[in-house]
Amino acid sequence: MNAVEYGINTGQDEPEAEVQTRPGDLDHLRPLPRISVHAFCETEGMFTVMEKLAQDRRMAKVSFRVTQGSIQAAANMFSSAPTPNLIILETGAVPADIMEELAPLAEVCDPSTKVVLIGRYNDIPLYRELIRNGISEYMVAPVALADIIAAISSIFVDPEAEPLGRTIAFMGAKGGVGSSTIAHNIAWGVSTLFSSETILADLDLPYGTANIDFDQDPAQGIAEAVFSPERLDDVFLDRLLTKCSERLSLLAAPSLLDRAYDFDRVAFQPILEILQRTAPVSILDVPHVWNEWTRSLLADVDEIVIVASPDLANLRNAKNLFDQLRKLRPNDRGAHLVLNQVGMPKRPEILPQDFCQPLDLEPMAIIPFDVQLFGQAANSGRMIAELDSKSPVAEIMSQIAHVVTGRASVKKPRKAGLGGILGRLGKKKK
Repeated sequence: MNAVEYGINTGQDEPEAEVQTRPGDLDHLRPLPRISVHAFCETEGMFTVMEKLAQDRRMAKVSFRVTQGSIQAAANMFSSAPTPNLIILETGAVPADIMEELAPLAEVCDPSTKVVLIGRYNDIPLYRELIRNGISEYMVAPVALADIIAAISSIFVDPEAEPLGRTIAFMGAKGGVGSSTIAHNIAWGVSTLFSSETILADLDLPYGTANIDFDQDPAQGIAEAVFSPERLDDVFLDRLLTKCSERLSLLAAPSLLDRAYDFDRVAFQPILEILQRTAPVSILDVPHVWNEWTRSLLADVDEIVIVASPDLANLRNAKNLFDQLRKLRPNDRGAHLVLNQVGMPKRPEILPQDFCQPLDLEPMAIIPFDVQLFGQAANSGRMIAELDSKSPVAEIMSQIAHVVTGRASVKKPRKAGLGGILGRLGKKKK
Protein backbone atom coordinates (compact mmCIF):
# COMPACT_ATOMS: atom_id res chain seq x y z
CA MET A 1 0.00 0.00 0.00
CA ASN A 2 1.19 3.54 -0.62
CA ALA A 3 1.26 6.44 1.82
CA VAL A 4 -2.04 7.86 0.55
CA GLU A 5 -3.90 4.57 1.06
CA TYR A 6 -2.57 4.28 4.59
CA GLY A 7 -3.14 7.91 5.52
CA ILE A 8 0.53 8.59 6.34
CA ASN A 9 1.33 12.29 6.76
CA THR A 10 4.35 12.83 4.52
CA GLY A 11 4.52 16.57 5.03
CA GLN A 12 6.89 18.57 7.22
CA ASP A 13 4.38 19.38 9.93
CA GLU A 14 4.32 15.91 11.46
CA PRO A 15 4.71 16.24 15.25
CA GLU A 16 7.36 14.39 17.14
CA ALA A 17 5.65 11.08 17.91
CA GLU A 18 7.79 9.83 20.77
CA VAL A 19 8.97 11.07 24.12
CA GLN A 20 12.19 9.28 25.04
CA THR A 21 11.78 6.67 27.76
CA ARG A 22 14.29 7.05 30.55
CA PRO A 23 15.60 4.16 32.67
CA GLY A 24 13.18 3.65 35.54
CA ASP A 25 10.12 5.22 33.86
CA LEU A 26 8.48 1.79 33.59
CA ASP A 27 9.52 0.38 36.97
CA HIS A 28 6.13 0.97 38.59
CA LEU A 29 4.09 -0.64 35.80
CA ARG A 30 2.79 -4.19 36.11
CA PRO A 31 2.94 -6.78 33.30
CA LEU A 32 -0.22 -6.66 31.20
CA PRO A 33 -2.70 -9.57 31.17
CA ARG A 34 -3.53 -11.81 28.22
CA ILE A 35 -5.36 -9.43 25.90
CA SER A 36 -5.41 -8.71 22.18
CA VAL A 37 -4.38 -5.24 20.98
CA HIS A 38 -4.32 -3.78 17.45
CA ALA A 39 -2.71 -0.38 16.83
CA PHE A 40 -3.27 1.76 13.71
CA CYS A 41 -0.62 4.41 13.06
CA GLU A 42 -0.85 7.27 10.59
CA THR A 43 2.76 8.41 11.00
CA GLU A 44 6.07 6.60 10.81
CA GLY A 45 7.04 8.06 14.18
CA MET A 46 4.05 6.50 15.94
CA PHE A 47 4.66 3.21 14.13
CA THR A 48 8.19 3.20 15.58
CA VAL A 49 6.80 3.78 19.08
CA MET A 50 4.42 0.84 18.67
CA GLU A 51 7.22 -1.42 17.47
CA LYS A 52 9.16 -0.59 20.64
CA LEU A 53 6.00 -1.23 22.68
CA ALA A 54 5.74 -4.72 21.18
CA GLN A 55 9.26 -5.53 22.41
CA ASP A 56 8.67 -4.48 26.02
CA ARG A 57 8.68 -7.32 28.56
CA ARG A 58 5.41 -6.08 30.12
CA MET A 59 3.72 -6.97 26.83
CA ALA A 60 4.86 -10.61 26.93
CA LYS A 61 1.32 -12.00 27.31
CA VAL A 62 -0.31 -9.51 24.94
CA SER A 63 -1.27 -10.52 21.40
CA PHE A 64 -0.15 -7.31 19.71
CA ARG A 65 -0.44 -6.21 16.08
CA VAL A 66 0.55 -2.92 14.45
CA THR A 67 -0.76 -1.60 11.13
CA GLN A 68 0.18 1.56 9.29
CA GLY A 69 -3.29 2.87 8.67
CA SER A 70 -5.95 5.44 9.51
CA ILE A 71 -9.18 5.10 11.48
CA GLN A 72 -10.91 4.36 8.17
CA ALA A 73 -8.49 1.49 7.56
CA ALA A 74 -9.45 0.10 10.98
CA ALA A 75 -13.15 0.37 10.13
CA ASN A 76 -12.59 -1.42 6.82
CA MET A 77 -10.63 -4.22 8.48
CA PHE A 78 -13.08 -4.86 11.30
CA SER A 79 -16.12 -4.78 9.05
CA SER A 80 -15.24 -8.39 8.21
CA ALA A 81 -13.20 -9.44 11.25
CA PRO A 82 -13.82 -9.52 15.01
CA THR A 83 -12.37 -6.61 16.96
CA PRO A 84 -9.67 -7.20 19.60
CA ASN A 85 -9.88 -6.30 23.29
CA LEU A 86 -8.23 -2.93 22.57
CA ILE A 87 -7.77 -0.75 19.50
CA ILE A 88 -5.20 2.05 19.57
CA LEU A 89 -5.78 4.71 16.93
CA GLU A 90 -3.74 7.69 15.77
CA THR A 91 -5.43 10.65 14.09
CA GLY A 92 -4.33 14.00 12.75
CA ALA A 93 -7.88 15.29 12.37
CA VAL A 94 -8.97 18.58 13.92
CA PRO A 95 -11.28 18.27 16.96
CA ALA A 96 -14.38 19.20 14.97
CA ASP A 97 -13.88 16.25 12.59
CA ILE A 98 -12.83 13.49 14.99
CA MET A 99 -16.28 12.23 15.96
CA GLU A 100 -17.27 11.98 12.31
CA GLU A 101 -14.03 10.11 11.57
CA LEU A 102 -14.80 7.61 14.35
CA ALA A 103 -18.39 6.94 13.23
CA PRO A 104 -17.65 4.14 10.69
CA LEU A 105 -15.53 2.28 13.27
CA ALA A 106 -18.24 2.60 15.91
CA GLU A 107 -20.64 0.74 13.60
CA VAL A 108 -18.40 -2.36 13.35
CA CYS A 109 -16.76 -2.35 16.79
CA ASP A 110 -17.79 -5.00 19.35
CA PRO A 111 -19.40 -3.47 22.46
CA SER A 112 -16.71 -4.93 24.71
CA THR A 113 -13.78 -3.50 22.71
CA LYS A 114 -11.91 -0.60 24.28
CA VAL A 115 -10.44 2.25 22.24
CA VAL A 116 -7.47 4.53 22.95
CA LEU A 117 -7.15 7.54 20.65
CA ILE A 118 -3.92 9.48 20.09
CA GLY A 119 -4.46 12.93 18.58
CA ARG A 120 -2.60 16.18 18.08
CA TYR A 121 -4.82 18.63 19.93
CA ASN A 122 -4.87 19.29 23.66
CA ASP A 123 -8.56 20.08 23.80
CA ILE A 124 -10.53 19.55 27.02
CA PRO A 125 -14.02 19.75 25.45
CA LEU A 126 -12.89 17.15 22.88
CA TYR A 127 -11.59 14.88 25.65
CA ARG A 128 -14.90 15.11 27.53
CA GLU A 129 -16.92 14.36 24.39
CA LEU A 130 -14.75 11.36 23.51
CA ILE A 131 -15.03 9.86 27.00
CA ARG A 132 -18.78 10.49 27.01
CA ASN A 133 -19.05 8.58 23.71
CA GLY A 134 -17.19 5.50 24.95
CA ILE A 135 -13.52 6.18 24.11
CA SER A 136 -11.46 4.75 26.97
CA GLU A 137 -8.58 7.24 26.77
CA TYR A 138 -7.48 10.23 24.68
CA MET A 139 -3.76 11.02 24.55
CA VAL A 140 -1.98 13.96 22.94
CA ALA A 141 1.12 13.32 20.81
CA PRO A 142 4.03 13.15 21.35
CA VAL A 143 3.51 10.17 23.65
CA ALA A 144 5.95 8.24 25.81
CA LEU A 145 6.11 4.48 25.80
CA ALA A 146 5.45 4.49 29.54
CA ASP A 147 2.27 6.56 29.01
CA ILE A 148 0.88 4.06 26.52
CA ILE A 149 1.52 1.10 28.81
CA ALA A 150 0.04 3.06 31.73
CA ALA A 151 -3.07 3.80 29.66
CA ILE A 152 -3.52 0.12 28.80
CA SER A 153 -2.94 -0.82 32.45
CA SER A 154 -5.57 1.64 33.63
CA ILE A 155 -8.12 -0.18 31.45
CA PHE A 156 -7.21 -3.83 32.01
CA VAL A 157 -5.34 -4.04 35.35
CA ASP A 158 -7.39 -4.00 38.54
CA PRO A 159 -6.41 -0.85 40.49
CA GLU A 160 -7.28 -2.65 43.73
CA ALA A 161 -4.86 -5.50 43.03
CA GLU A 162 -2.03 -6.00 45.46
CA PRO A 163 1.27 -4.51 44.30
CA LEU A 164 3.69 -6.98 42.79
CA GLY A 165 6.87 -7.85 44.62
CA ARG A 166 10.31 -7.05 43.19
CA THR A 167 12.23 -9.87 41.51
CA ILE A 168 16.04 -9.66 41.41
CA ALA A 169 18.13 -12.20 39.49
CA PHE A 170 21.81 -12.91 40.24
CA MET A 171 23.88 -14.67 37.60
CA GLY A 172 27.59 -15.31 37.21
CA ALA A 173 29.48 -14.33 34.08
CA LYS A 174 31.46 -17.53 34.63
CA GLY A 175 31.23 -20.50 36.97
CA GLY A 176 32.91 -20.11 40.34
CA VAL A 177 32.76 -16.30 40.57
CA GLY A 178 30.63 -16.34 43.74
CA SER A 179 27.29 -15.26 42.26
CA SER A 180 25.33 -17.67 44.46
CA THR A 181 27.16 -16.62 47.61
CA ILE A 182 26.41 -12.96 46.90
CA ALA A 183 22.74 -13.72 46.07
CA HIS A 184 22.31 -15.59 49.35
CA ASN A 185 23.92 -12.81 51.39
CA ILE A 186 21.80 -10.16 49.68
CA ALA A 187 18.61 -12.14 50.33
CA TRP A 188 19.53 -12.40 54.01
CA GLY A 189 20.48 -8.72 54.07
CA VAL A 190 17.22 -7.53 52.51
CA SER A 191 15.19 -9.53 55.02
CA THR A 192 17.12 -8.20 58.03
CA LEU A 193 18.02 -4.64 57.01
CA PHE A 194 14.51 -3.71 55.89
CA SER A 195 12.44 -6.18 57.94
CA SER A 196 10.97 -7.27 54.63
CA GLU A 197 9.53 -10.68 53.81
CA THR A 198 11.98 -12.15 51.30
CA ILE A 199 12.08 -15.36 49.29
CA LEU A 200 15.32 -16.83 47.95
CA ALA A 201 14.73 -19.19 45.01
CA ASP A 202 17.64 -21.45 44.07
CA LEU A 203 17.17 -22.15 40.35
CA ASP A 204 20.26 -24.33 39.99
CA LEU A 205 18.34 -27.58 40.47
CA PRO A 206 21.22 -30.09 40.06
CA TYR A 207 23.97 -28.17 41.88
CA GLY A 208 22.31 -25.48 44.03
CA THR A 209 24.07 -24.49 47.24
CA ALA A 210 21.51 -22.36 49.06
CA ASN A 211 20.54 -25.24 51.34
CA ILE A 212 24.20 -25.66 52.35
CA ASP A 213 24.82 -21.94 52.82
CA PHE A 214 21.84 -21.70 55.18
CA ASP A 215 22.47 -25.08 56.82
CA GLN A 216 19.10 -26.48 55.74
CA ASP A 217 17.99 -29.89 54.49
CA PRO A 218 14.44 -29.38 53.16
CA ALA A 219 12.51 -32.36 51.83
CA GLN A 220 10.75 -30.25 49.17
CA GLY A 221 11.54 -27.16 47.18
CA ILE A 222 11.60 -25.67 43.71
CA ALA A 223 11.60 -29.02 41.88
CA GLU A 224 8.06 -29.75 43.08
CA ALA A 225 6.98 -26.29 41.89
CA VAL A 226 8.50 -26.45 38.42
CA PHE A 227 7.45 -30.05 37.71
CA SER A 228 3.87 -29.56 39.01
CA PRO A 229 2.78 -26.15 37.67
CA GLU A 230 -0.88 -27.20 37.74
CA ARG A 231 -0.71 -27.46 41.56
CA LEU A 232 1.08 -24.15 42.07
CA ASP A 233 -0.82 -21.66 44.20
CA ASP A 234 -0.21 -19.67 47.38
CA VAL A 235 -0.92 -22.65 49.65
CA PHE A 236 1.26 -25.07 47.69
CA LEU A 237 4.14 -22.59 47.56
CA ASP A 238 3.93 -22.04 51.30
CA ARG A 239 4.38 -25.79 51.83
CA LEU A 240 7.51 -25.80 49.68
CA LEU A 241 9.22 -22.89 51.46
CA THR A 242 11.78 -23.43 54.21
CA LYS A 243 12.22 -20.80 56.92
CA CYS A 244 15.84 -19.60 57.15
CA SER A 245 15.18 -16.69 59.51
CA GLU A 246 12.25 -14.66 60.77
CA ARG A 247 11.63 -12.98 57.40
CA LEU A 248 13.64 -15.07 54.93
CA SER A 249 12.23 -18.17 53.23
CA LEU A 250 14.06 -20.52 50.91
CA LEU A 251 12.76 -22.29 47.82
CA ALA A 252 15.57 -24.82 47.76
CA ALA A 253 17.03 -26.79 44.87
CA PRO A 254 17.10 -30.59 45.24
CA SER A 255 20.86 -30.66 44.38
CA LEU A 256 20.48 -34.19 43.04
CA LEU A 257 21.39 -35.85 39.74
CA ASP A 258 18.57 -38.39 39.73
CA ARG A 259 17.03 -36.86 36.61
CA ALA A 260 17.83 -34.52 33.72
CA TYR A 261 16.69 -30.95 34.32
CA ASP A 262 15.55 -29.88 30.85
CA PHE A 263 12.98 -27.07 30.79
CA ASP A 264 11.03 -25.26 28.12
CA ARG A 265 11.08 -21.50 27.70
CA VAL A 266 8.25 -20.63 30.10
CA ALA A 267 8.82 -23.37 32.71
CA PHE A 268 9.66 -20.89 35.47
CA GLN A 269 7.11 -18.23 34.53
CA PRO A 270 4.34 -19.57 36.87
CA ILE A 271 6.86 -19.61 39.75
CA LEU A 272 7.95 -16.06 38.98
CA GLU A 273 4.36 -14.82 38.92
CA ILE A 274 3.43 -16.40 42.24
CA LEU A 275 6.64 -15.16 43.88
CA GLN A 276 5.72 -11.62 42.81
CA ARG A 277 2.35 -12.01 44.51
CA THR A 278 3.75 -13.67 47.63
CA ALA A 279 6.66 -11.53 48.85
CA PRO A 280 7.80 -7.90 48.49
CA VAL A 281 11.25 -9.11 47.36
CA SER A 282 12.33 -12.35 45.68
CA ILE A 283 16.00 -13.10 45.01
CA LEU A 284 16.62 -15.56 42.18
CA ASP A 285 19.90 -17.49 42.15
CA VAL A 286 20.25 -18.23 38.41
CA PRO A 287 22.80 -20.84 37.29
CA HIS A 288 25.53 -20.00 34.78
CA VAL A 289 23.80 -21.46 31.72
CA TRP A 290 22.33 -19.86 28.62
CA ASN A 291 19.20 -21.50 27.22
CA GLU A 292 15.58 -20.65 26.50
CA TRP A 293 14.36 -20.67 30.09
CA THR A 294 17.19 -18.52 31.50
CA ARG A 295 16.84 -16.09 28.61
CA SER A 296 13.08 -15.84 29.16
CA LEU A 297 13.49 -15.46 32.93
CA LEU A 298 16.07 -12.69 32.60
CA ALA A 299 13.75 -10.84 30.24
CA ASP A 300 10.95 -10.87 32.84
CA VAL A 301 12.60 -9.95 36.16
CA ASP A 302 12.81 -6.43 37.59
CA GLU A 303 16.56 -6.25 38.26
CA ILE A 304 19.58 -8.25 37.11
CA VAL A 305 22.98 -8.48 38.77
CA ILE A 306 25.87 -9.99 36.83
CA VAL A 307 28.77 -11.17 39.03
CA ALA A 308 32.24 -11.46 37.49
CA SER A 309 35.87 -11.89 38.48
CA PRO A 310 38.52 -9.66 36.87
CA ASP A 311 39.96 -11.97 34.19
CA LEU A 312 39.69 -12.20 30.42
CA ALA A 313 37.13 -15.03 30.21
CA ASN A 314 34.85 -13.16 32.62
CA LEU A 315 35.23 -9.98 30.59
CA ARG A 316 34.29 -11.74 27.35
CA ASN A 317 31.27 -13.43 28.93
CA ALA A 318 30.15 -10.28 30.73
CA LYS A 319 30.34 -8.30 27.48
CA ASN A 320 28.18 -10.88 25.71
CA LEU A 321 25.69 -10.96 28.58
CA PHE A 322 25.29 -7.19 28.84
CA ASP A 323 24.92 -6.86 25.06
CA GLN A 324 22.17 -9.50 25.00
CA LEU A 325 20.37 -8.08 28.03
CA ARG A 326 20.24 -4.63 26.44
CA LYS A 327 18.48 -6.19 23.45
CA LEU A 328 16.15 -8.27 25.63
CA ARG A 329 15.21 -5.34 27.88
CA PRO A 330 15.42 -2.17 25.73
CA ASN A 331 13.12 -0.11 27.97
CA ASP A 332 14.47 -1.18 31.38
CA ARG A 333 17.38 -0.18 33.54
CA GLY A 334 20.61 -1.86 32.56
CA ALA A 335 21.87 -4.85 34.50
CA HIS A 336 24.25 -4.21 37.41
CA LEU A 337 27.83 -5.44 37.54
CA VAL A 338 29.49 -6.74 40.70
CA LEU A 339 33.21 -7.46 40.52
CA ASN A 340 34.02 -10.20 43.02
CA GLN A 341 37.22 -11.84 44.29
CA VAL A 342 39.24 -8.72 43.44
CA GLY A 343 42.81 -8.60 44.74
CA MET A 344 43.40 -12.36 44.94
CA PRO A 345 47.08 -12.89 45.83
CA LYS A 346 49.40 -14.09 43.05
CA ARG A 347 46.61 -14.07 40.45
CA PRO A 348 47.06 -11.82 37.41
CA GLU A 349 44.02 -9.56 37.15
CA ILE A 350 42.50 -6.99 34.86
CA LEU A 351 42.23 -3.69 36.72
CA PRO A 352 38.60 -2.84 37.54
CA GLN A 353 38.63 0.32 35.42
CA ASP A 354 40.05 -1.62 32.46
CA PHE A 355 37.47 -4.40 32.97
CA CYS A 356 34.55 -1.95 32.96
CA GLN A 357 35.64 0.23 30.05
CA PRO A 358 34.61 -2.23 27.26
CA LEU A 359 31.30 -2.79 29.05
CA ASP A 360 30.57 0.96 29.07
CA LEU A 361 29.35 0.94 32.66
CA GLU A 362 30.45 1.50 36.23
CA PRO A 363 30.44 -1.44 38.65
CA MET A 364 27.74 -1.43 41.30
CA ALA A 365 30.21 -2.98 43.72
CA ILE A 366 33.77 -4.23 43.94
CA ILE A 367 34.19 -6.98 46.54
CA PRO A 368 37.74 -7.68 47.73
CA PHE A 369 39.03 -11.22 48.01
CA ASP A 370 38.79 -12.45 51.60
CA VAL A 371 39.31 -16.19 51.64
CA GLN A 372 39.10 -16.52 55.41
CA LEU A 373 35.83 -14.64 55.85
CA PHE A 374 34.03 -16.28 52.91
CA GLY A 375 35.44 -19.70 53.75
CA GLN A 376 34.36 -19.49 57.36
CA ALA A 377 30.84 -18.36 56.34
CA ALA A 378 30.47 -21.18 53.82
CA ASN A 379 31.66 -23.89 56.21
CA SER A 380 29.47 -22.72 59.09
CA GLY A 381 26.25 -22.14 57.12
CA ARG A 382 26.14 -18.46 58.08
CA MET A 383 26.09 -15.17 56.24
CA ILE A 384 28.95 -12.64 56.13
CA ALA A 385 27.15 -10.06 58.25
CA GLU A 386 26.36 -12.71 60.87
CA LEU A 387 30.05 -13.48 61.26
CA ASP A 388 31.42 -9.93 61.10
CA SER A 389 28.91 -7.14 60.62
CA LYS A 390 31.68 -4.52 60.79
CA SER A 391 33.76 -5.96 57.96
CA PRO A 392 34.15 -4.03 54.67
CA VAL A 393 32.55 -6.93 52.79
CA ALA A 394 29.46 -6.80 55.03
CA GLU A 395 29.19 -3.06 54.36
CA ILE A 396 29.40 -3.65 50.60
CA MET A 397 26.70 -6.33 50.81
CA SER A 398 24.48 -3.89 52.67
CA GLN A 399 24.95 -1.26 49.98
CA ILE A 400 24.15 -3.77 47.22
CA ALA A 401 20.93 -4.64 49.06
CA HIS A 402 20.00 -0.96 49.15
CA VAL A 403 20.60 -0.50 45.41
CA VAL A 404 18.79 -3.58 44.07
CA THR A 405 15.70 -2.89 46.19
CA GLY A 406 15.52 0.70 44.98
CA ARG A 407 16.43 2.27 48.32
CA ALA A 408 19.63 3.83 46.95
CA SER A 409 21.23 4.57 43.62
CA VAL A 410 24.64 3.64 42.31
CA LYS A 411 26.96 6.57 42.86
CA LYS A 412 30.54 7.30 43.68
CA PRO A 413 30.73 6.82 47.46
CA ARG A 414 32.73 8.93 49.87
CA LYS A 415 34.09 5.90 51.66
CA ALA A 416 35.03 2.34 50.83
CA GLY A 417 32.20 0.27 49.47
CA LEU A 418 30.55 0.42 46.07
CA GLY A 419 33.28 1.09 43.61
CA GLY A 420 35.24 3.09 46.16
CA ILE A 421 37.85 0.37 46.45
CA LEU A 422 38.58 0.72 42.73
CA GLY A 423 41.06 3.55 43.08
CA ARG A 424 43.01 1.89 45.88
CA LEU A 425 43.20 -1.40 43.98
CA GLY A 426 44.57 0.43 40.97
CA LYS A 427 47.28 2.03 43.06
CA LYS A 428 48.26 -1.28 44.60
CA LYS A 429 48.63 -2.88 41.19
CA LYS A 430 50.98 -0.12 40.14
